[in-house]
Amino acid sequence: MPTSFELLWPAPARPKRGPKPSLTLEGIVSEAIALADAEGLGNLSMQRLAERLGCAKMALYRYVPGKAELTALMLDTAFGTPPETTAAQANSAEPWRAYLRVWAETIFDRYHAHPWGLELTTGTRPMGPNEMSWLETGLAALDGSGLTAAERFDATVLLIGHTRSLVQVIGGAASDADVEAELATQLNVVLLEHGDRFPHVAAAMAEQAAPEAAAERNNALHFGIDRILDGLGALINSRR
Repeated sequence: MPTSFELLWPAPARPKRGPKPSLTLEGIVSEAIALADAEGLGNLSMQRLAERLGCAKMALYRYVPGKAELTALMLDTAFGTPPETTAAQANSAEPWRAYLRVWAETIFDRYHAHPWGLELTTGTRPMGPNEMSWLETGLAALDGSGLTAAERFDATVLLIGHTRSLVQVIGGAASDADVEAELATQLNVVLLEHGDRFPHVAAAMAEQAAPEAAAERNNALHFGIDRILDGLGALINSRR
């Protein structure tokens, strides 16, 4: 049976004669993603998947050896390809920054849409062509910046880590705005009785509640991305 690596990086397929099969590997992976999105990775099993596809469980093993190989394909498929560089980004004052901001925002969106991906992107594992493309485009954006290859790699990992951490905090919420609003509500309940014990927390909550601070509230994703990019910009400028 093929390994995860062989399924992620298949040899060119040879044309086959005969009737079209009722199942395809792409269809199996697509249905598995839908199941994990709806019910979580823990509820994904070959039996559940077979029931959704209307086939026998053993029929799935003709295409994929088991759940480990299936989830490797799910991850690479769900995250898809990275965004292309737009003309506006390429012509901006700092093309690398313009692209990496969208690059990181898109990673966040993909993780948020498929939070089970967090569990699958830890430890050593085979990486598929889509996931490799994300690394490639992130590194390419910083090409010629004066950063070493190792520094460019660490920069992409740092941005990915920021998006991952926010998805973990948000959980099933619609956005970081909802989480921050709920957190503020809970904190304010405590501060009504114990605000004198936590003056800095109280001051922060009061400032966030001010109307003039509305544009800055609920912006953890972009605040973190911009601060990381600020740091990279300072390092790049120091090399020139």
